[in-house]
Amino acid sequence: MSQFTDLGLSAPILKALESENYVTPTPIQAQAIPHVLAGKDLLGIAQTGTGKTAAFALPILHRLSADRVRPERNTCRALILSPTRELASQIAESFRVYGKNLGLSIATVFGGVSIRPQIDRLMRGVDILVATPGRLIDHLDQRTIRLDHVEIFVLDEADQMLDMGFIHAIRRLTPLLPKARQSLFFSATMPKEIGTLAGDLLRDPIKVSVAPVATTAERVDQKVIFIETARKRHVLADLIRQEEMNRALVFTRTKHGADKVVRHLEEAGIPSVAIHGNKSQAQRERALASFKSGSTKILVATDIAARGIDVDAVTHVVNFDLPNVPESYVHRIGRTARAGAAGRAISLCDGDERPFLRSIEKLTRQTIPSEDRRDPRGAAHVPPEPRDDRPARPPRQYDRASERRGNGGPGRPAFDHKHGAPSQHRGDGARPTTSRPRSPGGRPPARGAAGPRQPA
Repeated sequence: MSQFTDLGLSAPILKALESENYVTPTPIQAQAIPHVLAGKDLLGIAQTGTGKTAAFALPILHRLSADRVRPERNTCRALILSPTRELASQIAESFRVYGKNLGLSIATVFGGVSIRPQIDRLMRGVDILVATPGRLIDHLDQRTIRLDHVEIFVLDEADQMLDMGFIHAIRRLTPLLPKARQSLFFSATMPKEIGTLAGDLLRDPIKVSVAPVATTAERVDQKVIFIETARKRHVLADLIRQEEMNRALVFTRTKHGADKVVRHLEEAGIPSVAIHGNKSQAQRERALASFKSGSTKILVATDIAARGIDVDAVTHVVNFDLPNVPESYVHRIGRTARAGAAGRAISLCDGDERPFLRSIEKLTRQTIPSEDRRDPRGAAHVPPEPRDDRPARPPRQYDRASERRGNGGPGRPAFDHKHGAPSQHRGDGARPTTSRPRSPGGRPPARGAAGPRQPA
């Protein structure tokens, strides 16, 4: 098995990896890093938790430090596009940790916070810029960033970009990049639209594929409970008590549904917090911090808001609503059973969600063990409760004006799909939460921990 010392990375980078106790690269890192160091375009098929951040961050740091050029005002040398603010913050923090001995400048720009500090930072020029598409377009419109000096372009989580309606924003950005550049695409899946985009923007790319999305589900202890929608909240409260959930992620299909679940759990005496697109940046940071610290054991989230969140030691994932996209199920449950730890995924499924379950079982090529908790006396005995199990709407088109108001943008749809009106979020200038870079199994490295580790 190769080690980082075999990949041709510079001594300052190897020193940073050694200080984090990283010795052995993950498969995506071992396969991708030599090609990126050689300047090749790359198409990487890898999901969260496989170590793909380091697969592009390490060779980018090596190349930029080997060819020292002071970035011009309002330019960047490497541009990494991320679908959500949380993921952008984590990517930037990984660059800082791996590049701590290099002296390269790193900046992030995303919506939901004040644009003024970002403008001031970009004015000096940066080596590495991690951005969400919407706020980057805001800077382009204000002429506070130019992309004509980009040497390396990375599109991370490309399939999520598509799901969130950012494909048109990306197509607006890419013509502004130099033709003579290196481009790296990473995606957990390869739908037709992403394949077309990759074909347009990559030149003779090397393709690297690891851990197909369907295989992740095999490592998690799964169960589905058939239950009427109106009784799901009671079953969820019982599960939390019976299963001894030390740290659980509960997924809902809508933002309104997430808030509703939190209210029900609080009424049942179970502390919980929600994170979704209608929450301000400060609220999201507080919720995530309390979950990471363990002071709150239950985090209720929507798929988009949870994208990029990397929390250590999640013992349970509960699908309060089954997703209507089967790949989303695999992404959800992949947040537990990381780094060799045990993990359990429980899904609550009513009659209308049976087609979603069949699609999930077809993708994962397995039959999920089930338990029937439906009331045998029929629907007449089910407590009256408004239903909230509508299928998700198709991805909206990007609304840049909404992101400027702070209530939309990457990871934060501009409109409340429950009420059909813009949310009232106000950008508050809160600083983004940063976290230590992930290990390939998703566990953030602990300083002083024994034994070799691997970077995200």
